[in-house]
Amino acid sequence: MTSTVPNAVQHTDAQPPITMFGPDFPYAYDDFLAHPAGIGQIPATEHGAEVAVIGGGLSGIVAAYELMKMGLRPVVYEADRIGGRLRTVGFEGCDPALTAEMGAMRFPPSSTALQHYIDLVGLETKPFPNPLSPATPSTVVDLKGESHYARTIDDLPPVYREVMDAWNSCLEEGADFSDMNRAMRERDVPRIREIWAKLVEKLDDQTFYGFLCASDSFSSFRHREIFGQVGFGTGGWDTDFPNSILEILRVVYTEADDHHRGIVGGSQQLPLRLWEREPQKLVHWPLGTSLSSLHDGQPRGAVTRLDRTAGNRVTVTDATGDIRTYRAAVFTGQSWLLLSKIACDDALFPIDHWTAMERTHYMESSKLFVPVDRPFWLDKDVTTGRDTMSMTLTDRMTRGTYLLDDGPGKPAVICLSYTWCDDSLKWLPLSPKERMDVMLKSLGEIYPGVDIRKHVIGNPVTVSWENEPYFMGAFKANLPGHYRYQRRLFTHFMQDRLPADKRGLFLAGDDISWTAGWAEGAVQTALNAVWGVMAQFGGATDPTNPGPGDVFDDIAPVELPEG
Repeated sequence: MTSTVPNAVQHTDAQPPITMFGPDFPYAYDDFLAHPAGIGQIPATEHGAEVAVIGGGLSGIVAAYELMKMGLRPVVYEADRIGGRLRTVGFEGCDPALTAEMGAMRFPPSSTALQHYIDLVGLETKPFPNPLSPATPSTVVDLKGESHYARTIDDLPPVYREVMDAWNSCLEEGADFSDMNRAMRERDVPRIREIWAKLVEKLDDQTFYGFLCASDSFSSFRHREIFGQVGFGTGGWDTDFPNSILEILRVVYTEADDHHRGIVGGSQQLPLRLWEREPQKLVHWPLGTSLSSLHDGQPRGAVTRLDRTAGNRVTVTDATGDIRTYRAAVFTGQSWLLLSKIACDDALFPIDHWTAMERTHYMESSKLFVPVDRPFWLDKDVTTGRDTMSMTLTDRMTRGTYLLDDGPGKPAVICLSYTWCDDSLKWLPLSPKERMDVMLKSLGEIYPGVDIRKHVIGNPVTVSWENEPYFMGAFKANLPGHYRYQRRLFTHFMQDRLPADKRGLFLAGDDISWTAGWAEGAVQTALNAVWGVMAQFGGATDPTNPGPGDVFDDIAPVELPEG
């Protein structure tokens, strides 16, 4: 409910912080980035060589930034705007400081590689107001027309505590939670691999819902229903019920759904600041060089075609008709783009990798934000003494409503609704105004005495990621049986395993990672691709700081039989 970490796990200040490196590939990306030797170098004869980086989201910008520091010349292609699903927008006619996070908006402390770049560009974070978190003044849980006001879980009826205890027991019984969480905190790689290998083999064909039903702790349908509607950490998880339980275990083991923080001023600042940043330590390029300066301020436009050409080169055609050929390229967009928006040569990838991309399962997601004159929800109801309005979890159309403010008396923002999958598709045909009207009606039934509309000071902003032409979904979520596909995509950066005529094009981005939907996965796969490009150009890491490819054979993801 309030935490992904079962009560049985006792943490102390002496323990190292957990990192979101995941059980599949327990590599310490944060240590790799922090090492004074740097993350690798290429021969001087290769300095200035061009590398295509397709996609200007976080993964693409991190990859381009690190390749530039090595002395290569990244050529970034971006169809829309720098940032990808780190998309921060304003409200027309309102103070520019008033923003809405249309994509990623909350980040766990276990995202340690991501935090490296947040710190590097000087951004600040603050606690995100998830349900029942210390940063949230109050939460209302509204199910089947009955509302409960709470500051902590102890303020809710006993059934909610029962549901949380059932989830904790389910994790212990079915997934060795405490043992794995402890091994990951201590970075005990042999133990992590031992536990995970057994679970992958046992659970690859199991849904999240099936995992719950197989547990005696969740024998009650009512408990499963409440768990799906209210969930843990960020809210209800019933939209994830059809997905592989392995996806959920990766989240809870790494505490990815706990203690979230938001980026002050908006998450899109991170890729934008990296784009403009002039590194103090870089090879070949003079001081004052940035990604922006290498591109005269703007990335190249949308990629329309990719071909495999003579000499195992990758040829890129963009929307202007310009054609360039590269010895190496990094593709960071969502995989489905390679099947639809971009005309692709079949020779780009082995057939098994094309199959894996075709089988990728994306989650839909919608949000709608409105600007308001002030955080009126902190006003006290004179009759009850409660907050006028609260962070709200409900089974109504809105599902999750978040209240975001920057202090009393200042303009604020309400995320009226944040939904996924079927709940998101319900909004798709509606205009922003129609969406807002339905949302205000639902919230009016929960808060009958509160006139939210009178506080609105601007037009709503909304997104449905499944309708965004360069995304077609919010993030990947593997279905049962998809483990083998994900392994092919994640390990693609190890190209010495591939035929010579299938090398040179590297996949990256959060849907290539084991932790899709989290910016940390975008960073980690970007670093994998950087290592791959470095190796492609004959480079190497410092022996004191081996990269992900150097240690791959020791910690490679479990390989399930294909027969």
